[in-house]
Amino acid sequence: LTAMLYPGPGYERRLDMMLRLGAYGDAFGARPDGLTLERLKENPHGIDLGPLRPRIPEVLRTPSGRIELAPEPIVADVARLRDALGRAAGGFLLIGRRHLRSNNSWMHNLPALSGGSNRCTLQIHPDDAADLGLTDIAVIKGPGGELLAPIEVTDGMRRGVVSLPHGWGHDRGGTGQGLATSRPGVNVNQLNDGSHLDPLSGTAVLNGIPVDIAPAGQAG
Repeated sequence: LTAMLYPGPGYERRLDMMLRLGAYGDAFGARPDGLTLERLKENPHGIDLGPLRPRIPEVLRTPSGRIELAPEPIVADVARLRDALGRAAGGFLLIGRRHLRSNNSWMHNLPALSGGSNRCTLQIHPDDAADLGLTDIAVIKGPGGELLAPIEVTDGMRRGVVSLPHGWGHDRGGTGQGLATSRPGVNVNQLNDGSHLDPLSGTAVLNGIPVDIAPAGQAG
């Protein structure tokens, strides 16, 4: 089977394999009219595969044989969620965001995309900013540490919730990214100690973490 793959670089061989093993693939010769990478390249304007065909009964592997929209572990966890929503949070909830001109951090060193609204700011509701006396720089303190970031007041944020973008913190030496280093922003990951796990997935909670906010110079 390996010898039958498209004689190109590794990524093309993998793509050929995936096409051949897919629903419309040639199954390595078992379905001669099926898709291969070579056949696609011979048809640069595309191949009409006909109307969509249902495949769920074929590929579904749940114990019930049905699409389980409300599996028992999630249903059982709703009570915990409801209890969390009903409690007074205290402090703020920090959520992330990204910008189209940023694409995580890939474009932070491109002059044409580095200005304008593509900035590392702490977004906060106007009433929260007024209550805290925030006018320019805020101290954000989380379970793993604290950061300084300029604020961006916006009514697009819900009260009690603040937002920092991910993909920033270009203050490490040796990266060779002069422009990004000149506008480093802050690394939001430094606020998280990674100790809190999601009970359903077992993964670390990276978004929606509790933080305290204060004007710069008034931390603590």
